[in-house]
Amino acid sequence: MKSTAKILSFTITVFTATVALADSPAIQQVMLDDRTAVSVPVATNRVTTICFPSAITAIDGAGITVDGKTPGLFQLAYTKGSAFFSVRALFPKASANLNIRWNDHTYVFELAESGRPVLALNLEAPPTPEEEGAGHAPEISPIKLLALLDKAKAFPLLKAQQPESVADVDFTTYDGKPLVSDFNDYEIQIEEAFRFNAEDTLVFRVAITNETAAPLIYQPDSFTLRAGNRLYPQSISDAAGTVPPALRRRNASNRAHQAAARRRNARAR
Repeated sequence: MKSTAKILSFTITVFTATVALADSPAIQQVMLDDRTAVSVPVATNRVTTICFPSAITAIDGAGITVDGKTPGLFQLAYTKGSAFFSVRALFPKASANLNIRWNDHTYVFELAESGRPVLALNLEAPPTPEEEGAGHAPEISPIKLLALLDKAKAFPLLKAQQPESVADVDFTTYDGKPLVSDFNDYEIQIEEAFRFNAEDTLVFRVAITNETAAPLIYQPDSFTLRAGNRLYPQSISDAAGTVPPALRRRNASNRAHQAAARRRNARAR
């Protein structure tokens, strides 16, 4: 089942920065942000190593074993005082979280067993206020962000009837060249992108397709944008948090075909 009512807003302050692409999707680089949980796919037959900029203060987690003998969903290898640790999933479809204390902040990692793991996750320290310096994105209130989402939804109408109201908005559609990320159980496709230049904000319309027979539940505030090997958390979103199972769509299609067949038989009689 496909859900398309997903409008996301991102305020990106380093949009014009040069970003070196990772040589492989299995090797990723992410800037640390203690306001966002980082999802890390982990395999049962591979080791995932997560590296911090300097020594880690503490690690906490549930369902984690360090010796492989104590029951757990993931096995952790860590030496006190190190700047890195490694994890491996012990069971299919296992999931757990690790909370890492570093530099007086707590960072959350959501671990999930996957056949396409990240093997190395290299973390960068966030920039200091001095390093951010000039070019910092303007502060935008939640009310203003909601207004931008409404303007993105009404863009075709505004473009036709009030073109001056969207004169500073850049718009791109991906109808002929879909951008799809396949996560086995579901797909995420970017359908449209808007750039509000005055607010230095990007808005995306995406479609989530549920490929399973069960409802897909997700957190509407958990979307992130990947640019190269960097992740940027959303500012706000308009999403329901659930996508009905694909089975319903197939059943609905079958019922429609059956109803059409009954109508044809009735006309024949």
